[in-house]
This record gives sequence, C-alpha cells and structure tokens, in this order.
Amino acid sequence: MPDVSSSSQAPIDAERLQEMMEAVSTFGGGPDGSMTRLTLSQEDGMARDWLGRWFSANGFEQAIDAIGNQFGKMTLAGANAPVVMVGSHIDSQPNGGRFDGAFGVVAACEAILAVSERLKAENRLSACNFQVVNWTNEEGARFQPSLLGSSVFSGAAELDWALDRRDGDGISVRESLDAIGYAGTDKVAIPDALIELHVEGSSTLEDAGEKFGIFTGFWGATKYRLAFLGLQAHTGPTPMAIRKDALLAAAYLIGDLKQIAGEHGLDLHTSVGRLEVYPNSPNVVPAEAVLFIELRSGSPEILAEAERKLKARIEEAALKAGVGFEVRSIDRRKAGTFARGLIELAERAAAGRGETARHLATIGGHDAVAMSGVCPSVVIAVPSRDGVIHHPTEYTSPEDQAFGTQVLADMLYRIACEGLQEVERSEAVA
Repeated sequence: MPDVSSSSQAPIDAERLQEMMEAVSTFGGGPDGSMTRLTLSQEDGMARDWLGRWFSANGFEQAIDAIGNQFGKMTLAGANAPVVMVGSHIDSQPNGGRFDGAFGVVAACEAILAVSERLKAENRLSACNFQVVNWTNEEGARFQPSLLGSSVFSGAAELDWALDRRDGDGISVRESLDAIGYAGTDKVAIPDALIELHVEGSSTLEDAGEKFGIFTGFWGATKYRLAFLGLQAHTGPTPMAIRKDALLAAAYLIGDLKQIAGEHGLDLHTSVGRLEVYPNSPNVVPAEAVLFIELRSGSPEILAEAERKLKARIEEAALKAGVGFEVRSIDRRKAGTFARGLIELAERAAAGRGETARHLATIGGHDAVAMSGVCPSVVIAVPSRDGVIHHPTEYTSPEDQAFGTQVLADMLYRIACEGLQEVERSEAVA
C-alpha cells in the first residue's frame, strides 16, 4: 500500500451512507430486493420529498427546474464561484434494482457532506461550490426517450417537447410533474464540471478482482418506435392465408435483429425490450404491434450500417407477413468520450487509496453522456455482483459503495482545495 497523504482526502461516514441507501430504498422497494420507482410516479415523488428534507436538514439549498430535475446546492465559496455538479437519478426500471442511479445520488450527498465537514474542520475556504443533482427520467421506462431531464438541461432537447411526452396510459410528463408537485420554475446554470458515480452494470471489475473503474467513453444508440399495421380478425374462422398479422411481422423482425447483432460480433447490441400489441386478445389476430427497438455500438460506422440493415429487414418482415408499417419515432445518441482532466483526477484519487482505476466503456446511457456536450463530465464506477443490473438481484456491497463514495469525496476535496485546474484539462480521451 502506498503512503497516503491525508491532506488530499475527505473521510466519508460509511454508516451514514448506508442509512441513506436504506431510507431511499423504502420508496418503491419490494421484499425481494426489487425496486419499482418509475419516474414522476407517487413513489418517485415520495423519494424526492425525502431527498428535499435531507437537503434542508444538511445545509443544501434545493432548486427544481421546469423539467423536474432536483438540485441541492452546498455553498462553500462565493455566490459567483464555479460549481461542480454531482449525482445521478432515483427513478428505476419496473421490477428493477435498488442501486442503479439511486446510489449515485446518495453517494453525491455523502461525498459533498464529507468535504464540507473536512473544510470546516480545517477552517479552509473552498475554491468552488457543489451541487447534488437528481435527474428526471434517466431510465426512459415510463417516458421515452431516456436521459430526458439531463437532455433538456443541456439544451439537447426542447422543454415543451419533453413536457409533452406521454406514457403508455396517455399521461404526459407535464401532467405527472404537476401531480407530484415537481413542476419547478427555478433556473439552474450549467455547471463547470459534472461527476457521476454509478454501479458498473457489468462484470468487468468483479472478474478482474478490482474495486474501481472509470468510464472513459460511451457507446452511441439508435432507438426506433416501429408499428406493424395489420388487420384485426377472429383467430378461429379467418383462413391463415388471408390473415394480416402484425405480431407475426414483429416476430420476424425480432429474430432478424439478433442475426444483425451476430454479424458484428461484440461491437453491436440489438434489442426489442418492449412490445405493445393491439387489441391484445387471445382470440384476435393482432391489428397492431409496436416495437421499441434499440441498436447500440461504440462505432458510428457500425451503428449506421446496422440501421441500414434494420430498415431493409423491416420492409422484408412487413412483406412476408402481408402487413404495413410506420416508424413513429427515432431517437439518436452519438458515441463519444468523457473529459480527460476528470479521468486523470479519478485515477489519482483511486491511487491515493491504493487502488488502480480500470478504464471502461459504457454501453448503457448515463446522464453524464447528455451533459458531456456542455461541460467536462465523467462517470466513475464500482462493481456490480455478477454484472447484474435492471433486476431485483442487482447488488453492490456496502464496502464497494463506501470505496466508490470515498474516491468521489477525495476528487471533490482536491477540486475544493486546488481549484478548477483539476478539471480544466478536459480534452477528450482519444
């Protein structure tokens, strides 16, 4: 172990961290470890209320913007000092896990509090202020697209367009914000840097026996909402030869998507994670099948080629099933890289705790991806047991949670003491 200098560290309170994780897990948590806290649901509203109370009790000033992003600012420097934003999201997938997102928000709270306590103990002023963020609709489970709150905040999506997104029951984001009391009016500025701590969501760290990783880059994604349009009919007397079965076309395409992925080895992921069938009766030939299709790759060329193949296979599936189709929406997210200065800062903080920092690429989306276009951003990661994410068995040990939060706190403390020169070297990693 190296000789660690305490001058560059801000000790966290691991017990306090776990108490917060247990508290936030009560909102939407099930007895089997599951979490169903869809964005802007009543469960999400209760979790937000809890976080707001925590802000108030611990010296953070809360702000809510027009898309419902929730912020808690700790002012440790002057009002015009730079701001470093830290956090993630507390919405979840249906029947998801308890650590994805929520851990990042809780860790941000603890890390900033630890830095504040250290600075006060030393009677030292900070070079910057810190702000916790809980982004709206990161998951994209209830409203599409994902990363909605951070995309509006960063200017990548228009506010009114986002507010008009509707869930499967026809309820809009605007209506849902009003229902839980989070249709905010506060104006929050783009930060000078953003750091997001997340569970890895894969098994690379665990397989390597390592405790800490840094996402240096992120994959791109192309997401289609596609409808095959057939003709509703009785499944009994209607002759097979004249049926126009929308679900049959969907089945053809789903199989084709798996084949397309296989044509590109490990460099392409494809999926249909959601399928809506109308009228969805056991004895009615489906008139409509809506597929939520995803293509993901770190290569823009592979992603573009996969989309060309998708378009051709859509036409083939429709022709084979004798149905029509329409593309109802397309969402795109470019591949990219995170800020070099923040990556190097994370490496130094991990080394100060005697650990290496494995470089990773994130295939899933994070709010830091949306923010990377407007400020230096990075995602740091701790191990996920068996690589599980978006499932009730998702798990990161208290020890690993504490280590990641400690590295985060040390990063923030270095910035507080040394200023933004720690993050200004933010040119992208090649």
